[in-house]
Amino acid sequence: MRKKERYEKVIAWFQKNVPVAETELHYNNPYELLIAVILSAQCTDKRVNMITPPLYKDFPTPETLAATTPEVIFEYIRSVSYPNNKAKHLVGMAKMLVNDFNSQVPDNLDDLIKLPGVGRKTANVIQSVVFNKAAMAVDTHVFRVSHRIGLVPGSCTTPFSVEKELVKNIPEKLIPIAHHWLILHGRYVCQARTPKCDTCGLQMTCKYFCNTYKVTKEEPKAKNK
Repeated sequence: MRKKERYEKVIAWFQKNVPVAETELHYNNPYELLIAVILSAQCTDKRVNMITPPLYKDFPTPETLAATTPEVIFEYIRSVSYPNNKAKHLVGMAKMLVNDFNSQVPDNLDDLIKLPGVGRKTANVIQSVVFNKAAMAVDTHVFRVSHRIGLVPGSCTTPFSVEKELVKNIPEKLIPIAHHWLILHGRYVCQARTPKCDTCGLQMTCKYFCNTYKVTKEEPKAKNK
């Protein structure tokens, strides 16, 4: 299957079967989403959503978060991965928002990645979710699913190379939702250890499925047969 055809089929399937796809992190404004995304690094959205309500309540603005200490924040986030570093990042991020950005979350990559705890992936999430920009955040789910389906070649060995390939081949207006399509597919269907190929609607478009189970368009073969 040619690359263009694969992309067209994958996009068409998601548009039909997953017309609504959005972040599963809970937030009420860009500042809260920035906190949640920083906390979500190597941690589940479910865990982050459990701990953020009291954090949002007690530190509702960048000014209040900037005025506290990492030691105080640690007590709120101790159940997430790397709480010490993340506590420092959150306070540092808030201070920079107040001092350099008039307490507003920046809307561009260059400014976002200046913030403590914010790398390219986090910056792209903010650009995509908050500002609806054509930014593709590549986490472990997007990286894995893109390779398995065959959207990117094996030569794309870094998140940035996967990002560039996806952005090049997905229509610009669909990139924000495509980010969530791939994440959610990786989280609930195309899982790392045991992909649910039997129930996946992308079987005949997926390079991994067709190669693994030696199937063709003419002779589909389900995993459990």
